[in-house]
Amino acid sequence: MRLIIRKFLLFTTIALMVGCSSTSKQSEAGQAPVELYVLAAASLADAMKELAPLYESSHPNQKIVISYGSSGTLQKQIEQGAPADLYFSAAKKQMDELLQKDLIDPQHTSNLLKNQLVLVVPKSTDLKIENFEDLQNPSIQKVAIGHPESVPAGTYAKEALTHLGLWNGLQPKLVFAKDVRQVLSYVETGNVEAGIVYQTDAARSEKVKLVVTADQNTHSPIVYPIGVTRNSEQPKEAQSLYQWLSEPEAASVFTKYGFEIVGDR
Repeated sequence: MRLIIRKFLLFTTIALMVGCSSTSKQSEAGQAPVELYVLAAASLADAMKELAPLYESSHPNQKIVISYGSSGTLQKQIEQGAPADLYFSAAKKQMDELLQKDLIDPQHTSNLLKNQLVLVVPKSTDLKIENFEDLQNPSIQKVAIGHPESVPAGTYAKEALTHLGLWNGLQPKLVFAKDVRQVLSYVETGNVEAGIVYQTDAARSEKVKLVVTADQNTHSPIVYPIGVTRNSEQPKEAQSLYQWLSEPEAASVFTKYGFEIVGDR
């Protein structure tokens, strides 16, 4: 009888140990970081690369995964069902279209940042370019801008050039890029004589010089709206990140990279 009791106790002990081990593993698995997928305009890359680890350090159970591109391309990805918890656009147009399609939570969307449009040239250029009108000179053969249909910086550039009466005449010279960072790259490498980018892009490069800032009356207001997507699988965490990006710690990083804070929420 004693032998039977000992065997029973041994079996029970082993069963409890296995059960505790299984529970422990499940607990550990439950602590795996929640991944938040952020789709952000290319011009935000520098600021967001600094902000992501800052946020993760104070939210250890969350990991930010960021994809950069033109706002129009990222918009299409959301419309096609790509994983996204937060969308950070460089223009209201793309955000408004997603709101109309009920793909963005209207309760968690707002305009966060502002920027300016500038004309830049290679730092080593010998060409005399002092304003947008100088782009008409025969010595200027290539001018880079983003695709107006999908790149907000390109849309703003087209508006400014049209307002100045230069758009039609510059058509043969225009080189279209997939996003604003590609425009900057074309100027940096001397593949074009000039390019139109954001002030924040010009500030980050030591290979270009700023010629002139476009009058804000020549184009639509350059604002950066941010919103939580409807198909977010982690809405609470996404809302937390959304809120944090408007707080002082994040704002100081954005201003460091030349953005202005809208502060409408």
